[in-house]
Amino acid sequence: MTKKLNISAWSIAAPIVAWLLLATVQLNLNLGHIEPVLMSVGLIGAVLAAVHHAETIAHKLGEPYGTLLLATAITVIEVGLILSLMLTGGPETAALARDTVFAAVMIILTGIVGLCLLIGGMLYKEQVFKLHGANVSLSTLAAIVVLTLILPNYTLTTTGPIYSNSQLAFIALVSLVLYGSFVFVQAVRHRNYFLDATDHQELLLIDQTKVSNTNTYVSAGLLLLSLVAVVLLAKSLAPTIESFVASIHAPHQLVGVIIASIVLLPEGLAAVRAARKNMFQTSLNLALGSALASIGLTIPAVAILSLITGWTLILGIDMKSTVLLLLALFVNAISLATGRTNVLQGVILLVIFGVYLFTTIVP
Repeated sequence: MTKKLNISAWSIAAPIVAWLLLATVQLNLNLGHIEPVLMSVGLIGAVLAAVHHAETIAHKLGEPYGTLLLATAITVIEVGLILSLMLTGGPETAALARDTVFAAVMIILTGIVGLCLLIGGMLYKEQVFKLHGANVSLSTLAAIVVLTLILPNYTLTTTGPIYSNSQLAFIALVSLVLYGSFVFVQAVRHRNYFLDATDHQELLLIDQTKVSNTNTYVSAGLLLLSLVAVVLLAKSLAPTIESFVASIHAPHQLVGVIIASIVLLPEGLAAVRAARKNMFQTSLNLALGSALASIGLTIPAVAILSLITGWTLILGIDMKSTVLLLLALFVNAISLATGRTNVLQGVILLVIFGVYLFTTIVP
């Protein structure tokens, strides 16, 4: 008989409180100077609830389906946020998708992966993972990143960091093909590439029998509520973030970095927790899968919107960003080339992350 687990009261209350805070914004109830603080607390609670429910579902589904579900769910919501901002902002948001996707990829490749490597190395000296899975993820990510963020700077049909309409449609199709093929390999064809290389995976599969179907369905609904609340709270906090960035005279790109960091909190926190449990394969599935979902789904969506509305879509990143992106991909490829990790690899990636943040503020 399937054992039914009670859902923690706090994990139910957190998304409800977050939605109540969102309701105050929609009803124009002025909470004064304390409003940003309350919104931030509500956002953190929603993030923690999302991670909790995602782990519950992951126990039921097994890997890599659990991590794939979390990455895809939050990316779909993120895409909806970007599209809504573009529709309300009009042609002035031509670079919004590029800035958001680039920030997400850099945060994941250097910040989240680096932190997981550092924590895992400090706690366990070495952690192991499936080399084939890492290679598949990184090669797919490198292809999509170069085709969408770097190649537009070097095409000849149009000038500037943009694609022509035919090129944009083709690249959108290519991105979907690459991401769809990755999901097929991860979930069906070569699922074993993405299973935990340690005995923890066997424990995870055993725990599947302890999670009831009812508990899983309720957690799935609460996960969706939590993720939507995270994105909408991030959107509500955007004016406050923009004011802060302007007050310190930092480039506007820093706004995209902060918002991307907030949106990626559920996946980042889940990845770090997996590294602390000596389940680095799960950390990689979450981190690299999130990067692939972010760029593989966002670019086709904004490309379709651009083609329908006729707005210009800026995709190409500048030379400084190109150097940092290629460096991040190169170091990740070397660091994940042996199937074993150590603390130095984490330090290197976090240093690159620090350079990325510093040069964003002081370009």
